[in-house]
Amino acid sequence: MSNPLKPLRWYKKLATKKGRLEAGVFLVEGDRAITQIISNQPDEIMEILTIEEPPPAYQNYAVRLVTGSQFRSISSSMTPQGTMAVVRIPADIYSKHLPANAGNKILLLEDIQDPGNAGTLIRTAAAFDFSGVIMTENCADPLSPKCVQATAGTILSLWLRRNRNYLQLAEILRKDKYTLIAAELNGTDGPSVLHGRSKLLLALGNEAAGLSKTLLDMADYRLRITTVREKAESLNVAACGAICMYLTTEDK
Repeated sequence: MSNPLKPLRWYKKLATKKGRLEAGVFLVEGDRAITQIISNQPDEIMEILTIEEPPPAYQNYAVRLVTGSQFRSISSSMTPQGTMAVVRIPADIYSKHLPANAGNKILLLEDIQDPGNAGTLIRTAAAFDFSGVIMTENCADPLSPKCVQATAGTILSLWLRRNRNYLQLAEILRKDKYTLIAAELNGTDGPSVLHGRSKLLLALGNEAAGLSKTLLDMADYRLRITTVREKAESLNVAACGAICMYLTTEDK
C-alpha cells in the first residue's frame, strides 16, 4: 500500500500533546505492542515505520522503511525497538460523557502524574477485564510516549476518558448502582469489599497526596491494603492498583 511520505519532523511532533491533537494520531512502538493493537483495533493503525522488512502481520498496512538514525530521531524510547505504528486517537478520549455501555468494572485515576504508573495501571486494568479508565486532567497524558510504552499495546483494549468532569462521571456511575471503592493509606475497610462486585468503580490517587477529600467523601468504602509500615510506609500506586484489581476477580 502506498502512502504519501511525511517529513520526519511530523512524526517528532507526535511526542507532544499539541502535535498529537493536531494530527489526530499517536505513536505505538515495538512489535508486541503493535500486534496487541492489531488484535483489538486493527483499523486504527494508519501507518507503520520500520528499519527492516516488515513481517506478514503488517502486510495490510502502509509501511515506511526508515534508517536506524531516522528511527532514533523519532523514537522517545531509550532503547528504540525498530518498529512503530501511527495510530488514530480514540474519538471520545476527551469526552465529558461516559460510553453508552460503560461495563462492569471501571478504574478512576485521580492526578496520577507519573506516565509509567498511569500506563502500567491502564495495562493492569485491561488484564483484569476492566472496561474503562477515567482520568483527571492532572493525570499523565495516556497518549504520551512513556505512558503508551507502559501500556504495552493495551491502550485501545478499553475505553478512556480524561477530563475535568471526573467527579460528575463518578456520581453518574454511583447513581447507576456502581460501588465506589477508594484505595486509601488509612482506610478502614479490608480487601473483602472488592469481592464479587457486579458494578465497581475503583479509585486510586496521586502518588504523594493520595485521593482528594471530595472523592473520599463520595466513596462507599475506603480500602486499606495492609503493609508492614516499619519496613515500607506505603506501596507504589501501580502496585497497589494491581493488588486491588486482582482482588476484584476473587469470589465473595
